[in-house]
Amino acid sequence: MKAAFITLITPVLLAQTPAVPPQPPAPAPIPPVSGQAPVQDPNQTKTTLRAQYSWGYAGMEGEGKGTLSILVEPTSGKVIMELHGLGERLVYLSGDRASGYRVQIPRRELDLRGASFNELPLPFLPQLGTAEALYKLLSEGSGPGVKVTKRDGKGPVKLQYSGQDEHGKEVMVWLERTRWEIEESTPG
Repeated sequence: MKAAFITLITPVLLAQTPAVPPQPPAPAPIPPVSGQAPVQDPNQTKTTLRAQYSWGYAGMEGEGKGTLSILVEPTSGKVIMELHGLGERLVYLSGDRASGYRVQIPRRELDLRGASFNELPLPFLPQLGTAEALYKLLSEGSGPGVKVTKRDGKGPVKLQYSGQDEHGKEVMVWLERTRWEIEESTPG
């Protein structure tokens, strides 16, 4: 079954803005105490990216293809990611910056937790470390070993990743975007 996705396009209105007296600069963010999540600005725009990709994989462990579904909120560090292949969940990653991340890889009987992505084995992605870096990978195509082979107005459509898995073995991953949805909201 195919789901229909509605993309809302916000029209750009050109208007002259009224003169506004200069505002004092915003206070500097409070640095986090070691081991705690950074303090979020309550007025900061929250961006949520939902994307789905067809993927292909080739490496020492074999070849495969399937679907990669991702939700990323860079401001909170929230990530939910599922990698499916031939009707089977291969990888499930979930968590946020405050509580850490959990990855489950059923075929390897792995269920691990870590404070960042760098502490977890993600065999299909470059070592990114943060939700912000994952967001940049998907929205801009920037990441170690990543090459964009096709773009459109929303960003990268086709990506290739050539690198090494967590065991140091060569891998090649191809992603093709099939769904893309960005939602921005401001508190209040």
